[in-house]
Amino acid sequence: MTKIYETAAEAVADVPSGASLAVGGFGLSGIPDQLIAAIAAGDATDLEVFSNNCGIDGRGLGILLERRRIRRVTASYVGENKEFARQYLAGELEVELTPQGTLAEKLRAGGAGIPAFFTPAGVGTPVSDGGLPWRYHPDGSVAVASPPKEIREFGRKQYVLEESITADYALVHALRGDTEGNLVFNKAAMNFNPLAATAGRICIAQVEQLVAPGEIDPGQVHLPGVFVDRIVHTGAQDKQIEKRTVSTGKGA
Repeated sequence: MTKIYETAAEAVADVPSGASLAVGGFGLSGIPDQLIAAIAAGDATDLEVFSNNCGIDGRGLGILLERRRIRRVTASYVGENKEFARQYLAGELEVELTPQGTLAEKLRAGGAGIPAFFTPAGVGTPVSDGGLPWRYHPDGSVAVASPPKEIREFGRKQYVLEESITADYALVHALRGDTEGNLVFNKAAMNFNPLAATAGRICIAQVEQLVAPGEIDPGQVHLPGVFVDRIVHTGAQDKQIEKRTVSTGKGA
């Protein structure tokens, strides 16, 4: 059976309303933009998303936000998206903010079949004690707050129990991939893409370069094809910059 799909739309065609998505990328680096756009062009709604961030206005997962397709987000950084902030504060979006390292480990552990783990990150804060506002009422009062988590001591140090993440689908972007699904990520695109891929029950990868089996040196493979279920060749990605900072040269 081939893993190759001709278009991004075909690759995500069976993503239903209510599905959970583990989405790779870091800021706008290495995001599966064409897979996200294909979902946005479809009818799926009420989605739950696990991702380091939620794109920016008009880019990445921000497209799904603007179309009101996302019900809940678990992320570690959301500061670049005004629509995200508006929906959250208006009570239209449920948000679970998670320390970045904890989020990475929740995805990695989920992909490894580990249901939960202990970490020192967040001990003594609302992350462990509970009370973080997950969802607001329209009047600004808290509708849903995070529950307290189990704390245990190891070696005279306290740790909080964190549950792992598994998702119905993983959406990832790779620089190169072969037709068996072996993937190579480029620089910062290594952030969260391999983790998201293993945490998804069905992993869908968009690749800039698609090659035949054997053309990728096995020692250069970042994610083995056993984790990848579907591949779509999307060509060179239109790289975006979140914040462009330009300095004036000396003497100008």
